[in-house]
Amino acid sequence: MGKLCEIAQEASRVGVFINFFSAIPRMPKVTLPDGKILDVPAGSTAADAIAKIGKRLLAATYAAEVNGRQVDLSFKLPDNCTLKAFTSASAEGREVLLHSTAHLLAMAVSRLYPEILPTIGPVVEEGFYYDFGNARAFTPEDLAKIEAEMAKIAQENLPIRRVELSKSEALKLFSGNKFKIEMINEIPEGEHSAYYIGDKWCDLCRGPHVPATGVLQAFKLTKVSSAYWRADSANDSLQRIYGISFPEKKMLDEHLALIAEAEKRDHRKIGRELDLYSFQPEAPGMPFFHDKGNIILSQLAEFMTEKMRQRNYEINKTPIILNQSLWLRSGHWDHYKDNMYFTEIDGQPFAVKPMNCPGNMLIFKANSHSYRDLPMRAGEFGLVHRHELSGVLSGLFRVRCFTQDDAHVFCTEEQMKSEIADLIALAHETYSAFGFSYEVELSTRPEKAMGDQKTWEFAERMLKEVLAEKGIPYKVNAGDGAFYGPKIDFHLKDAIGRRWQCGTIQLDMQMPEKFDLTYEGADGKKHRPVMLHRAIYGSFERFLGILVEHYAGKFPVWLAPVQVVLLSVSDPYNEFTESLAARMRESGIRAQADCRQETIGAKIRDAQMQKIPYMLVVGQKEKESGMLAIRTRDGKVEENIPVDIFIARVKKETGTRAC
Repeated sequence: MGKLCEIAQEASRVGVFINFFSAIPRMPKVTLPDGKILDVPAGSTAADAIAKIGKRLLAATYAAEVNGRQVDLSFKLPDNCTLKAFTSASAEGREVLLHSTAHLLAMAVSRLYPEILPTIGPVVEEGFYYDFGNARAFTPEDLAKIEAEMAKIAQENLPIRRVELSKSEALKLFSGNKFKIEMINEIPEGEHSAYYIGDKWCDLCRGPHVPATGVLQAFKLTKVSSAYWRADSANDSLQRIYGISFPEKKMLDEHLALIAEAEKRDHRKIGRELDLYSFQPEAPGMPFFHDKGNIILSQLAEFMTEKMRQRNYEINKTPIILNQSLWLRSGHWDHYKDNMYFTEIDGQPFAVKPMNCPGNMLIFKANSHSYRDLPMRAGEFGLVHRHELSGVLSGLFRVRCFTQDDAHVFCTEEQMKSEIADLIALAHETYSAFGFSYEVELSTRPEKAMGDQKTWEFAERMLKEVLAEKGIPYKVNAGDGAFYGPKIDFHLKDAIGRRWQCGTIQLDMQMPEKFDLTYEGADGKKHRPVMLHRAIYGSFERFLGILVEHYAGKFPVWLAPVQVVLLSVSDPYNEFTESLAARMRESGIRAQADCRQETIGAKIRDAQMQKIPYMLVVGQKEKESGMLAIRTRDGKVEENIPVDIFIARVKKETGTRAC
């Protein structure tokens, strides 16, 4: 009995010892991106852990990622987790800042106009926007008032906190807002959440957000436009307010200076001033190119034609209206019909082509082909039409009809990588000729895609391998491929640092199957070709708009609609001035004579406004000596230049396509 008592007493003592240690809170282990492990007290938040790394890091952090999930800084850490801070310098942190400012905008509008209904406010490439229902058209005065209210809320430094809701709680909370109710009903049970700014105002959102409104100090509302709920013209019309936000005022000021410069370069404004193109109410979204604009388009076409002929392209032309059966076969009917125009011919349904690919496949199919014929490179400057909502039309950047510098390369699988590499080289040569640098994105399989997963994986791997072999860095744009294949997209950087999505190279192993395209291999059997789609300009219209803004209308000599203007000092010299202009035109120079009864100063100013590269003042001295006084559009002057020397100079600049 004594021994048993001793054992019992020992067990009791050990049990107490165990209970003592089990009562001590465990220290969660937090793994950082560099692999280091941080011990923090139980109950610590993401902010607590980041503060332990450094106070300066915490001050620059807007939100965090815990175990792969984006969370607020107030999120309580589990026992063992990974942690990554989203700072103002990161893409994720920037998105959190912008989205939080969108909510700040919505709160300000709600304070000022209680009858207006907030809908959604996503982050977009140029900043953010928020759409409002039940709203009249906002004026510039309204925007100034809203912006002032946003600044007031920011100064109040209201806490921003997340609350999880049941579906019934969410429906009750947003019962007066039909747009929010529609969204709530689409969200699965258990996934509803809202954010309160302060104690009273809240918005439906999954987050994360900055911890308080005081973080939001450098923002600007930039413009207002109309929109439709869910981008459907059958739904309610909304008012959309755009804005931008930065971590500090200096960055905002730099951005606003860039916007001011961009406004000066607006291609719609410059296009009117230089008489390049116009837009008419009789054909909304369809540009009218005037003679000067068409000259530039012709030069662009000539440039690309030369590049294509050097690479042994054939250049085709296909109809713009094709039978509906073709679009059913190509897959466009299932994936693109909402953006197409339709008509009827002889009782049969037809569609206006939104893309050139099917027509060029019919040309390939018109003849039999051997492996010796491949690669076959077929180009087309094809006019296409796509139905765009009126609210998104924007000058030459978003139109309803445009001409693509399209091409389709039909090749064997063995030739595929070398052909992709050659298309990348063509893109590089083209963009460099206009003074553009560029970045590359690889766009992968979209949710709605043709073909099996295995084929897509193979196609994506081929594009990755070519980019790696050429040493080209790229970013993956997941899910943004064409419905028939992955693609490489080129994003140009213009003279003031803006990025423009432009050219594309698409690897298509679906369409040849759909159209039963074949070639006879070396083994005498039928094989399926691989099809590469490519456009380098993207479209002539959009590329011209980019060029207008890139050069601010000061086109290099080879592109300038008028390369030289000869300015007659007075009537006695008009005939000589006209003869000089005719001589230059005979040499292939686009020259005009200005013999108006205006002062020479007025003529020079007009020529400068038209951004003509060279201005030649013609008077007694020039008539007697046969020498020219040359003035550039930037104000530089050269005296006593022989006519033949000047003609040779302009022809050289044109021939070499100097920037």
